[in-house]
Amino acid sequence: MAARFSAAEQTETENLEYRGGRLHWSGGSAPAAVGRAGIKADKREGDGATPAGTYPLLSILYRPDRVVAPVSRLPVKPLAPSDGWVDEPADPNYNRPISLPYPAGAEQMWREDDVYDALVVIGYNTEPVIPGAGSAIFLHIATLDLAPTAGCVAVKNEVLLGLLPRLGPGSKITITG
Repeated sequence: MAARFSAAEQTETENLEYRGGRLHWSGGSAPAAVGRAGIKADKREGDGATPAGTYPLLSILYRPDRVVAPVSRLPVKPLAPSDGWVDEPADPNYNRPISLPYPAGAEQMWREDDVYDALVVIGYNTEPVIPGAGSAIFLHIATLDLAPTAGCVAVKNEVLLGLLPRLGPGSKITITG
């Protein structure tokens, strides 16, 4: 069933901002985790840093066996056990979703833990893709103790699921230290 949005909701976008250990949006904020190496303007593949800057929010991925299909004005796609994301800088599909098994290094998107049960793809290093500049940067579910990520932004499950309906075309995230 398609979600119905008012004319105002169809044109308004929610922008997010990470600063000072919190994710902020209009009318609220919540504790958030970032990469174990902090926030860097010169992010590199595998450095554990979260990229500083402002980026579009592109789409939502979710595990249909664990989460009801989210309502959002962003594109929403269910994950499958074969979904991966290329993190090998030399591969032509670097920082792109692929189907596993795959001949180059790729992150498994269908995880045993719950951090990728729902996620928002952050448009970092996408247009154009620069090999080695970092891949698979998401806004996803945090661990229970808000442990640092490998480079993503993470919030508690209920926070992320509550934000998804507020996101739409033009939504962005700004990440600062």
